[in-house]
Amino acid sequence: MRVLLVNMPWSPIDLPSLALGILKRSVDERVADARAEVLHANLEFTDWITHRTEFTADDYEYYALSSYFMGCGDWVFSSALYDDPGWKEEEFTEVMSGRLRKSRMKMTQALHRQVPQFVEDVAGRIVAYAPDVVGFTSTFQQNTAALAAAKHVKRLAPHIVTVMGGANCDAEQGAAVHRNFPFVDFVIRGEGETAFPQLVNTLAEGQSGLSAIPGLCHRGADGASIVNAMATAPLPPAHILPPDYSGYFECLASSVARNWVEPKLVVEGARGCWWGEKHHCTFCGLNGSFMQFRSKSPEVFYDEIMELAERHRVLDMYVVDNILDMGYLNTVLPRIIDSGYDLRLHIEIKANMRRSQLRTLSEAGLIYVQPGIESLNNRVLDLMDKGVSGCQNVRMLRDGAETGLSVSWNYLHGFPGESTEDYAPIIEQIPALEHLDPPVDMSARIAIERFSPYFNRPELGFDGLRPEAHYRFTYDLPEEELYDLAYVFEAPARGIDEPTVTSLNEALAGWKKHHVDARLTHVDLGDRIVLVSRRRAFSWRTMELTSPVEIVLFRLLDQPHAPGALTRKAAARLSGEAPGQDEVQIVLDRWTALGLLFTDSGQYVHLAPAAVNEDLLRLDFMRHLHTAEVFEPPTSPPGDSANTAAQQAQPSLMA
Repeated sequence: MRVLLVNMPWSPIDLPSLALGILKRSVDERVADARAEVLHANLEFTDWITHRTEFTADDYEYYALSSYFMGCGDWVFSSALYDDPGWKEEEFTEVMSGRLRKSRMKMTQALHRQVPQFVEDVAGRIVAYAPDVVGFTSTFQQNTAALAAAKHVKRLAPHIVTVMGGANCDAEQGAAVHRNFPFVDFVIRGEGETAFPQLVNTLAEGQSGLSAIPGLCHRGADGASIVNAMATAPLPPAHILPPDYSGYFECLASSVARNWVEPKLVVEGARGCWWGEKHHCTFCGLNGSFMQFRSKSPEVFYDEIMELAERHRVLDMYVVDNILDMGYLNTVLPRIIDSGYDLRLHIEIKANMRRSQLRTLSEAGLIYVQPGIESLNNRVLDLMDKGVSGCQNVRMLRDGAETGLSVSWNYLHGFPGESTEDYAPIIEQIPALEHLDPPVDMSARIAIERFSPYFNRPELGFDGLRPEAHYRFTYDLPEEELYDLAYVFEAPARGIDEPTVTSLNEALAGWKKHHVDARLTHVDLGDRIVLVSRRRAFSWRTMELTSPVEIVLFRLLDQPHAPGALTRKAAARLSGEAPGQDEVQIVLDRWTALGLLFTDSGQYVHLAPAAVNEDLLRLDFMRHLHTAEVFEPPTSPPGDSANTAAQQAQPSLMA
């Protein structure tokens, strides 16, 4: 049995597909007399397109990720899906003309006309490989490319079995794919490392066991779609295989993409979200059908990391876990620190981690973290059910700077119940934050994602949902089918008005522009605290705190405090010199005016990282984004910023 797994554009080119790496191993180890190979068609596309037109790494990233909520990448390949180089070009142009600059519009239209030939070429290569089964992954903007390739393969070789899976095939989405595209023989919904080899084994034995495969969509004798119930529980972590990335690095080395990116290994320690099990963030749909948190044993995860690093000679790794297993802080990470490997790890964390925990991350090579900050206002964070405060999020930015971590985050708005009053004091204080990592992009209005509480619970403020407009100019399907196929939905705008959005984005733009040159640090010398500032909104450059009261207050404000609690704790430390709450409030007001403090919802926290070497050696991966001129409206996916990137590499769904 020959199995070919295909990774079409627009999968990231700097990452091997974790999902296909796991499936390759699952077939090789669990299917007798079978061998799986991976076709990296996303890399091959870079060579194909650069021979025909000017196309860069930034262009690929745009269609793969940045334009996700506008659907540009999927629309590009819809022409190949529907055998029409001009497929709905008029509709696309009408909707997108106010959202794309002219050069981007021109490139998107040109790609739309060109890619049918690429899909034909890929389909020919697939058929020439002579597989018995070909599996296509579909995540984010891969859907039309994967569908188009499956259609052309079936046209050339009807005997080849076509299978699809991935994040775009979870739950109702997978059923809609199977129901509407008959050239897809099977769709696997949910985790695939057990279901896919079970399907391959069943096909080898005569298809009599198809009804026993959880989540499988298959066809009856009359061709009608049959949808098996999904698994009632997620895979236990012991059943999650490590990936086999054979071929990816060799393919990259021979591609023009080798000049565009530094490749990273993709590793996985956990699935699900332990916070989401208790408090599902209202806007987040990233965990799909299974929220239950599961993590590999520390020994297994550590061994996988080391084995991949040694085999591929790559130290840069992307950890796709939606949230860090806190137990790894005392198990996996200390072993990495002691290993002697200079790993550079990217991971998602929760924003309320302590400084000592962040330092452990830094020492283990976790230099790039995504803490899911999303807002700096406590009331808005409560509307999200984030479980952190605005001051805690600012403290995270400060402590990240002190421990040498680059913090990637998004600022979101548009939550039912938020008001201008929630944003005005934050906007006023943003100039004091310019020395800390700004958000990756301008503030983005939330999109309504399938599987999120906002999607499932209209009483939270969003009803009458429709699939986003781009689905309508991408697919030839009625709206009721698009509703099941779609992941992103449009709804009436909620929350703050456009003038407030404009004010917020103007402040964020200033933050991004001036971040590289801004500094605020402190040194605690015991009998005095010395502060150094270089921020455009504040004229002072150095300051010394010498009074016992101020020294104690500043040290206490390392953590968020309300004035009353701050006064009581200061009194306990100062004995007879204790200040009253009015005196403390005077200091708080003065320090806030000087940009030393951030305040929100009655709490205060100081903004000055300790002056340590890490501040000079920090590897700021987002600096080019913070300083680049913005040519287009911000379109980065909302949510934990590479919650989106994490789902791009998400292994928990079939392919």
